[in-house]
Amino acid sequence: MTGIYDPKTYQPREGVGFPLTRAKLQVLEDLDKELEPLDITAAQYVILVRLSEKGIDSASGLCRGVSYDPGAMTRMIDRLEKKGLVRRVRRGDDRRKVDLELTAEGKAVRPKLIAAIVKVLNHRLRGFSKAEVEQFTGFLRRMVAND
Repeated sequence: MTGIYDPKTYQPREGVGFPLTRAKLQVLEDLDKELEPLDITAAQYVILVRLSEKGIDSASGLCRGVSYDPGAMTRMIDRLEKKGLVRRVRRGDDRRKVDLELTAEGKAVRPKLIAAIVKVLNHRLRGFSKAEVEQFTGFLRRMVAND
């Protein structure tokens, strides 16, 4: 299969990357505004939601799939711990291993986080049909799967 784009004629603002990046930034900006009353940022939202998923319980596990280096992730976890949303738990079998878990307050805020992202996405996707959103999501999943 030949490529979609040609380096000789490619215009960055006309390629898929520009609107994809712009859309992501707009969603994150909107989410920051929506979460402001909760004193949670969009970046913190990502960590809290990921921690609420099964199988994610460490800083290294969180780093996979998000664009944070270990140092940035440690600082993010520090902030969430100070807010009382996350706690570090040392495991008895290996004191070097530190697991992360949501506190009761962290678990309680999850429905508000989900409501915020739903509101933001519904706003950004207004004018789209449900079928169009499903097709678009399928295209994005195919793009991500092209490793």
